[in-house]
Amino acid sequence: MTETSSIHGILHVVDSLERGGLERVVLDLALAQKAAGAEPRVFCLYRTGAFAEELVRAGIVVTCGRKRDGIDLRALWRLRRAIWNRCDVVHAHNLVPNYYAALCLRTVWRAPVLVGTCHDMGTRLSDRHLRRMFLWSVRHTRRFAMVADAVHQSYVNGGLIPAQRADVIFNGIPLDRYPFGPAAKASARARLGLPQDALVIGAVGRLVPLKNHLSLLRALPALLSSHPSLRLVLIGGGELETALKAFAAQQRIQDRVVFAGERSDVGALLAGFDVFAQPSTTEGMSIALLEASAAALAIIATRVGGNPRIVQPEGGVLVPASDDAALCRALDELLSDAARRSKLGEAARRWVSAHASLEAMRDAYVTLYQSARLAGGVHA
Repeated sequence: MTETSSIHGILHVVDSLERGGLERVVLDLALAQKAAGAEPRVFCLYRTGAFAEELVRAGIVVTCGRKRDGIDLRALWRLRRAIWNRCDVVHAHNLVPNYYAALCLRTVWRAPVLVGTCHDMGTRLSDRHLRRMFLWSVRHTRRFAMVADAVHQSYVNGGLIPAQRADVIFNGIPLDRYPFGPAAKASARARLGLPQDALVIGAVGRLVPLKNHLSLLRALPALLSSHPSLRLVLIGGGELETALKAFAAQQRIQDRVVFAGERSDVGALLAGFDVFAQPSTTEGMSIALLEASAAALAIIATRVGGNPRIVQPEGGVLVPASDDAALCRALDELLSDAARRSKLGEAARRWVSAHASLEAMRDAYVTLYQSARLAGGVHA
């Protein structure tokens, strides 16, 4: 690991540790930091969540602010107490955590430095109140990391964060968590209850509107006419689960769709897919796409956010967002060409190994922390 100098205590501030891409990044980063000799802790502003248990098992302290609507003084007090406890760096992840951390640090003598990570394109900043809160917190944050070039452009070109305080740090994943090959494929399909000889499209993500799973369900009847063994697997839970299941039943494709729910074994299940599909309408630096790349899967994703940085032409196919016809054509072409799927998957694995490992992300954040400590004060 890069020399940490006097950086030892690191407090990550997040909305929660529910299953999701941002939360997975925080979990993996904290585990990597602890393995390298630091003392990371995690403060959940609203609630803990499923990932908290893994951190606690590793000896990482997780606390919760139990934030209520509006400015919650009790949550601020709980965060202030967490910051006071041997902390060199406060690392806030996304908008509200950054604001609450900045508020607390204004009341702490010899406060640690505050750095922030922007994990998405900032679409929620259309809310004027949230935008005003975040802009205030920017003035009190030493450095920011953006998880993709497109995210950097959105915040910097949009006048939200000064360019001199903005860096790009790609999300990283532990590559050994994602097996691939015939044996891994057979095991994954057995876990999911899938026929070993089926063609399988898979997607991983919360069942929420921006992930646009409905477009995959709309494409399925036409794809089944050309690929009668086809199955669609959706891993994740969320507010649209009931509606998506109802739509599948309405289209009489419910026996071809597996709603796998939230799973802790996603890394092992990915090997059971032939094609990984991500039809999102917005993304930052998608952990799901990095995981699919690590599992050597051929990928079809929408041309939004950080997706073009991950899905190189050699490793996958990009289609316009909200274009059901383009998505269906791309899926049909890949399902019809096993050799091309294999070639794309091998290239995707090579890219993620070179550019988005957990070790590379961990070391980049050490550099960010050090530069933040050397930067001196920010605008008051």
